[in-house]
Amino acid sequence: MAEHPQALKDIIDLCAGLAETERREMLISFADGAARQAPQPGESFDLEDTRKDEECTDTVGVFLRIDDARLCHFRITLGPQVQTLTRAMTTILCQGFNGASPETVLDAPADFVPQIVGAELVRLRSQTVYYVLGRMKSAVKVWLNRQRAASA
Repeated sequence: MAEHPQALKDIIDLCAGLAETERREMLISFADGAARQAPQPGESFDLEDTRKDEECTDTVGVFLRIDDARLCHFRITLGPQVQTLTRAMTTILCQGFNGASPETVLDAPADFVPQIVGAELVRLRSQTVYYVLGRMKSAVKVWLNRQRAASA
């Protein structure tokens, strides 16, 4: 079974131990930090994918940089209409996958999502809570495919 990166495990542990009210407050705090996950001036990326998908209320940009040690660094941009829960997951995933290998990101099971957001929010917003994770995994898959093609 695939393991979650330590940074993501730390967030899971933090959220899993909270009462529902505290968990929602924590998610709002994470959502407030989503703007800090945007690309910074001077940063360059190996893959940039900005688009509006049917399952999201606004445009989302996923920016992936793989460093010399072959570790992932994500930046995300969110349009103004993106929901609070998606904003929270953006911060959580950027922090949780920072410094993880491409394979770790790609193989990470999504079983952690209910532990972070709570079963009720997963039930109510099932598409929303998995959207950013799917986009990040897709970016890594494209990068890996490009690397394989360049090696062939």
